Amino acid sequence: MANFGERHGGVELAVEDGGLYGAGADGSTFQARLPFDVPYDGESEPLAFVDAMSVPADWGVLLVRKGGFAVARLAGERLVESKVGQRHVQGRTKAGGQSQQRFARRRDNQARQAYEAAADHAARILGDRTPLVVTGGDHAAVQEVLADPRLKGVDVVPPWLPVPDPKRGVLEQAIRDAASASIEVLNA
Repeated sequence: MANFGERHGGVELAVEDGGLYGAGADGSTFQARLPFDVPYDGESEPLAFVDAMSVPADWGVLLVRKGGFAVARLAGERLVESKVGQRHVQGRTKAGGQSQQRFARRRDNQARQAYEAAADHAARILGDRTPLVVTGGDHAAVQEVLADPRLKGVDVVPPWLPVPDPKRGVLEQAIRDAASASIEVLNA
């Protein structure tokens, strides 16, 4: 925020719409929001905003793409349990006619099996114990996994995490991103 003030001719801070809002003398603005969709209603100064940041006692991360998934349950900042997995889902083919339809059916079946495997692990790791979950990956894939009845008690909170195929490193970065404040800057 000090850097923003230096670059934009000073900064006036205010608490607006559940976040810390800043306006520079040149017309540029920023809005800082706390993680886990927690509204901010403290003082309009940077240190108060930082002090308001906290991590829930129980939360999780669910990342799903067509060929892979990653799920983690955390207690505060401590990783309690996680699983990263992959399933082969055949890519598109240029074959035509019946071959194309056969490959499309095979691809759909492979994707369904991958989503079922992801849902099994998510239900085992997150289950009823994890009220807040940050999600990411492919929207349709995440919705398929969350449609599992065993995950009906999961409350999905922002931010949405755009991630590549979930691997261990991607999961670790997603955990850090989920627990971080988001700051959106609009330059004039």
